[in-house]
Amino acid sequence: MAPAPAARPSIGVHVGPGLTDENELDDGGPLARAAEMDADGVQVFLADPQGWTAPKPRPDADALREGDVAVVVHAPYVLNVATTNNRIRIPSRKLLATHAEAAAAVGALGLVVHGGHVLAKDDPAAGVDNWRKTFARQAETGGFAVPLWIENTAGGGNAMARDLDAIARLWEAVGEFGAGFVLDTCHAWAAGWDLATAVDDVRAITGRIDLVHLNNSRDPAGSSRDRHAPLAGGEIPTELLVEVARAAGGPVVLETPGDAAAHAEEVAALRAALSA
Repeated sequence: MAPAPAARPSIGVHVGPGLTDENELDDGGPLARAAEMDADGVQVFLADPQGWTAPKPRPDADALREGDVAVVVHAPYVLNVATTNNRIRIPSRKLLATHAEAAAAVGALGLVVHGGHVLAKDDPAAGVDNWRKTFARQAETGGFAVPLWIENTAGGGNAMARDLDAIARLWEAVGEFGAGFVLDTCHAWAAGWDLATAVDDVRAITGRIDLVHLNNSRDPAGSSRDRHAPLAGGEIPTELLVEVARAAGGPVVLETPGDAAAHAEEVAALRAALSA
């Protein structure tokens, strides 16, 4: 009997909101982008990634929820539940829960959020405790509406998820709440991680990797600079990126620069490499 064919690797592309300012589909929206790139999934924003506005109901919510394209939602970059600044932390915590509810409405697999940071004068332990409180308080009302996936970040000495030892401290506080993890290869490279062992290193801490942001970098290792490059056009050897995706063995999202044609080529090339 011939062996069963390997499962097709799930490769998605970050497509942004996919909406006009009038909350209408922008040229077909995220599902149209997935189709033209032959992508298995899309990562979307549900509101301004640099703002504090709450998500509006999407005109394509039913199609996203009921379709066969995997959906991941990325929370706004401005959210920082770790900070000791009440004017940032409290709105961040509330908006994070709101985005989780909106993510559930579109059938998202999870909500990606950056680990955040504390002020230079603060002990990072305060940020860890603020993350614990975020999960604990949400658990009192049933938890987040979708799984919350914390992403490693590229720079900042007071960051909650830049270094592996910082992630270990964070996971001691939030692991019991089922927090998920997103491994961003550009961020890991910028933070000086060894990508050859990154998957094992992260799993030894968190026990899981829920998603890989497979991005190349425009800068040398350890630069602390978050500047993404095309999959085969940066400082990270392409074959190393492929091995990260292979070792993680789960869904991948490309956040690389380029137009739809370039992304279609990346999706096809990565799919072929992972299927070889």
